[in-house]
Amino acid sequence: MISQQAYRPVSYTSGNGYPEWPRGLAPVGTVQPITSYPPQVSSGSAMTPTGTVVQVQTPQFEQSYIENILRLNLGKTGTFYTTYENNREWNAKIFKGILEAAGRDHIIISDPATGKRTILLMVNLDYATFDEPLLYQYPGVIGNPGVSPVR
Repeated sequence: MISQQAYRPVSYTSGNGYPEWPRGLAPVGTVQPITSYPPQVSSGSAMTPTGTVVQVQTPQFEQSYIENILRLNLGKTGTFYTTYENNREWNAKIFKGILEAAGRDHIIISDPATGKRTILLMVNLDYATFDEPLLYQYPGVIGNPGVSPVR
């Protein structure tokens, strides 16, 4: 019977990342280090039976958040309905203007008559209406024809 120590690697100094067995104590049927590795495969990529990786370019879509929908519709005139909790002067307010920018936490609109710009916080936005069709793209749909108007 061979002792347990004969099966225990003693060092990793060979430089190839595989343990070395003590000289003369290697177990019967010693496995040689792997010299070739399977190809790196990104998540979702297919492989052929011969091991070739099929690279497929997947379309990248933004997620369907309000700011992304608003960004698709910059330059359109909208009405923005907001509410402000614990405000003694006004609890709800309506803003009309041209949509100039939309970020994760804000909207910038401008009054076409005066040029005055207003920053609205998304946390206060209840909903928005537009008098013209909106551009909208639902994310992740394969075969999506692109940005389409919503009526």
